[in-house]
Amino acid sequence: MSASPSASPSVPIKGSRFVIIGGASLVGSATAELLLDEGAGEVVVLDNFFQGSTENIKHLAGDARLRTVQGDVLRLPQLIEATRGIDGVLHLAAVMSLTMDRDPWMGLDVNVRGTQNVIEACCINGVRKLVFASSNAVYGYGPGVSGDLVEATPFHSAGAPPAAILYGASKIIGEQLCRDAHAKRGLDYVIVRYSTVYGERQHYRAANALYIIETYDRVRQGQRPRVIGDGSETKHFVHVSDAARANAAAFASGATNVAVNISGPRPVTTLELVRLVTELAGKDLAPEHVDPDPGKVRLTSGGPWALDHRAAERTIGWRPQVEMREGIKRLIAWRQATEK
Repeated sequence: MSASPSASPSVPIKGSRFVIIGGASLVGSATAELLLDEGAGEVVVLDNFFQGSTENIKHLAGDARLRTVQGDVLRLPQLIEATRGIDGVLHLAAVMSLTMDRDPWMGLDVNVRGTQNVIEACCINGVRKLVFASSNAVYGYGPGVSGDLVEATPFHSAGAPPAAILYGASKIIGEQLCRDAHAKRGLDYVIVRYSTVYGERQHYRAANALYIIETYDRVRQGQRPRVIGDGSETKHFVHVSDAARANAAAFASGATNVAVNISGPRPVTTLELVRLVTELAGKDLAPEHVDPDPGKVRLTSGGPWALDHRAAERTIGWRPQVEMREGIKRLIAWRQATEK
């Protein structure tokens, strides 16, 4: 059975059934909470718990509409079973750059073959819409990445760390697998290209997000925060609540066969970010500038850039709401609450 090309691509949240693959994650837990709050009939969190954690979804455990399934994107029969009778699938499961650096073969297997398995399960069971979590990594890294990055910006790879390029390339392949399934099998989908996601239940796996969490960890111990280089590198983040809203908007919209950027209100330099975290942590510590560690994967921009999110507003009716100061304040409040 294939998804019907004549069916409406809109999947209203209220009353619909969803599977979040990689759902015990930062974005997955926030999205599950939002879908339940908006009246979803059922939310299935599928995760192999290699990177996700039951801690991330324990606050939702009392909701009878939430179901947790231990499963793996590399096991197609598990995906087929989990997506029977499901209206919408959010595919978040992926290996990120830091893990890709340690084990590129596993990373490519999960990000490429795993995505193809998810698509196959959706097509077999006639899932009405797939939302695929991609990344601003599809634009690459290095000096060519500058200015406003729009959905048609090409991929740049010169001079970037291999793991970063492998991750970005795996997301490009995933996007093209979605396009292929739409053209050949009528699968409706929306691709959401996140900038770096941060927020409550923050993990240590996203290279750029480490600037936030490592800075907080240092200053709470009374150590001076570190800035890589001169601090002029540009980063663009999006708060996890805004990413969750984008996922819900992608389902509910009439959009299909499209990719949109999902980013916060504005980019920030590394120096601005470190100073902001230090201030909101209640510390008065001057940053120290250090040279990049060649042994670490650090995703630098190569120049000022911003992930343009105007197409998301036009296409799925989404725009970011959480400014960086507010988002970091929420993240620090969560960390302080969990440390007690």
